[in-house]
Amino acid sequence: MNLSDLLAAMAVVVNGLPQGLLALTYGFAAFPTALGFAVGTIGAVAFSQVAPISFQAESIVLAGTMGRDREERLNIVILTGIVMTIVGALGLLEPTIRFIGPAILNGMMAGVGVILATAAINMIRANYVVGGLSAAAAILTYAWSKNLVHTIVISVLLSSAIWIFVKKQESDASPAGDLSIEVLKRTPWKINPHVIRSTLAMITLQIGGNIAYGSITGGIANTPVNVDHITLYSGIADAVSALFGGGPVEAIISGTAAAPHPMISAVLMMGIMTVILALKLLPRIARHVPSESIAGFLFVLGAIVVFPANIGLGLKESPVTAGVTAVVTAATDPFLGMVAGVILRFLM
Repeated sequence: MNLSDLLAAMAVVVNGLPQGLLALTYGFAAFPTALGFAVGTIGAVAFSQVAPISFQAESIVLAGTMGRDREERLNIVILTGIVMTIVGALGLLEPTIRFIGPAILNGMMAGVGVILATAAINMIRANYVVGGLSAAAAILTYAWSKNLVHTIVISVLLSSAIWIFVKKQESDASPAGDLSIEVLKRTPWKINPHVIRSTLAMITLQIGGNIAYGSITGGIANTPVNVDHITLYSGIADAVSALFGGGPVEAIISGTAAAPHPMISAVLMMGIMTVILALKLLPRIARHVPSESIAGFLFVLGAIVVFPANIGLGLKESPVTAGVTAVVTAATDPFLGMVAGVILRFLM
């Protein structure tokens, strides 16, 4: 390990913390999420993987918007974690990806981009000052730097600083921190048809996210990754975290892959996140950060990064299949989008 490994790990921590704030806005607790990061740390070491897990905006927004209350959201993440653990343990992810195919996979991810952008626009509508400032800062920062870490840090810090300066805390913004849920308390089971359908949507998103983000991180590190192993420890992390009230932690595109020792840097990042969450520092920070400050990053991620890249690749493979999959995903959820794509491919 050297200083570059530590600096890369710290940069990814800086990127992950605002997305952790996003998780808090949907009622996921930070303290139990430390268990998920601890599982990820052990998993990366046990399987010698360079791909870490962390807060991932796509999963947080999907679970947060599909669950109608906190219990449903936690149960969606728990059930997703259990299924993905089985998929990873049995080595089923690669065959699943081959069955789905690139047109449907990219179409589904493009639809997720629309879901992210829609969540951002709803936040801006809810608070024009904070959300609008966050969006303007994020778009300008990304146009200048083409760097998502710079985008999320600048947009969140700037919009939060203005919010604090004009003292809008009590009138038109929603602080994300709720220390009352920062305990280890077993989540009660709440399983109904809506939770099952939402779980299928989350599973579909995870299948696409694990193969895409895990492979990209491995490519940056110039090191082969085993997506089934990543799926195994990210699934266990999800289930353990949400079982006690925490949020989802998934495969990400990680800057630790560019470090001289990518696996060590990834382990450092997850270890630092574990300590930050275990010390309950994130919700204390969140009490001074309006939830709408993340709107700009979500808009850039969904409308400028995820949607264009994936719809372009999908249309190259099969314009009709990718287009229909993207539209159905954006209008409903990733699972129904995938089903629509598979049926259409069969009919054509």
